[in-house]
Amino acid sequence: MAVTLVLGGARSGKSAYAQQAAETAAVKAGRLVMLATAEALDEEMRTRIDKHKADRAEAWHTVEAALSLPQAILKLQSNDIAVVDCLTLWISNLMMHERNVEQGVNALLTAVSNARCPLWLVSNEVGMGIVPENALARAFRDHCGRMHQQLAVGADNVVMVVAGLPLTVK
Repeated sequence: MAVTLVLGGARSGKSAYAQQAAETAAVKAGRLVMLATAEALDEEMRTRIDKHKADRAEAWHTVEAALSLPQAILKLQSNDIAVVDCLTLWISNLMMHERNVEQGVNALLTAVSNARCPLWLVSNEVGMGIVPENALARAFRDHCGRMHQQLAVGADNVVMVVAGLPLTVK
């Protein structure tokens, strides 16, 4: 199945791009599935999550996968069309819950390579700025960068979204 890695900065339009691409693919056939990784840890984040849900058509089935993303991918069916939004939140969830990030990423890579349906993997490109000043932020950036490199190798397509415009990388 086709895997597309969609990278971009915050508010770059990457989620909208992936959602629209999945909806276009689903016109032919398929159930739209949003694998959501955000956790509503405060009111502001709860409001953001509610807005994202409201912005999606009712055709979308949402699966909350804050920590269990690889397992959620493996549960997808061949007639599904899925978007993962987003991998950087998933990495931060693993770190906040003191999970082994390398093991988590390895499980993700295995799940993606065994996916039975088209996947759009949305993630923030965090390596284009300055070197973070603290160890936690540097570890986060490093985990994300390594994960992106590994996913890009196996992905059929890699798209960078800048100012709402998709740039095909692979």
